[in-house]
Amino acid sequence: MTSFEIPVPEVVVSDDKVALIEAAGTRLVQTLVTAQRERGSASLVLTGGSNGVAIAEWLRDNAASAADEPLDWARTDLWFGDERFVTADDDERNHKQLADALLDHVDVDRSRVFVMAPSDGEFGDDIEAAAGQYRQWLTDAGHGAASPTFDVHLLGMGGEGHINSLFPHTPALAERDDTVVSVNDSPKPPPRRITLTVPVVCRSREVWFLVAGEDKAQAAAAGITGGDPQQWPCASVHGSEATVWFLDSPAAASLDPDAAHPL
Repeated sequence: MTSFEIPVPEVVVSDDKVALIEAAGTRLVQTLVTAQRERGSASLVLTGGSNGVAIAEWLRDNAASAADEPLDWARTDLWFGDERFVTADDDERNHKQLADALLDHVDVDRSRVFVMAPSDGEFGDDIEAAAGQYRQWLTDAGHGAASPTFDVHLLGMGGEGHINSLFPHTPALAERDDTVVSVNDSPKPPPRRITLTVPVVCRSREVWFLVAGEDKAQAAAAGITGGDPQQWPCASVHGSEATVWFLDSPAAASLDPDAAHPL
């Protein structure tokens, strides 16, 4: 594959959400362990939402035994694809949810967990300053590029196809120069958010979608088959080496059966 080719999406269909999370979790551990073996460390972008929390809980309980050697959390950089700009103790915070599910239970190096600032953090209610800090962290980790090359970027997806906090027909989705932007009028509450942009997601070696439920079927089909990326944000991103859609059977309902590769 040349640097100009976009990989054809791989589709993995499981019977239900439990099987979906197990399939994705097992492959994720193996992918990160391989990255650590080959490059000394691994990098993962976490996602929130029900499936993001579910895979975090699965990793907490199973990462030590899912590959031929344990995943070394202390050699793993952990980033966030987006965050709700609310107080640190707000249950809507992705960081709070994922800390409860995973981060507080494994031996991470806290200096390698990159958390977007909350609205009561060091920048107070200044969302632009909070976004600017994350932008700087990405630049620092990029070693000459605007952002690092993540090994895996996990994504959930809304029924309208939104990913991270990139919603259809919004300036954040259309952004192609900046790496991190603030969102002040999200169509899904809470309205204020910080999000990575499309170019940063596409710098990932692998982009993985975790999608369950029949209400996501139309968006999943659009993302997999090349729908309008401004209408379907999920269609706007891909990995440089692989794009993988982990679906349960209801989420795959709108796909041509020949396009899917059931386990």
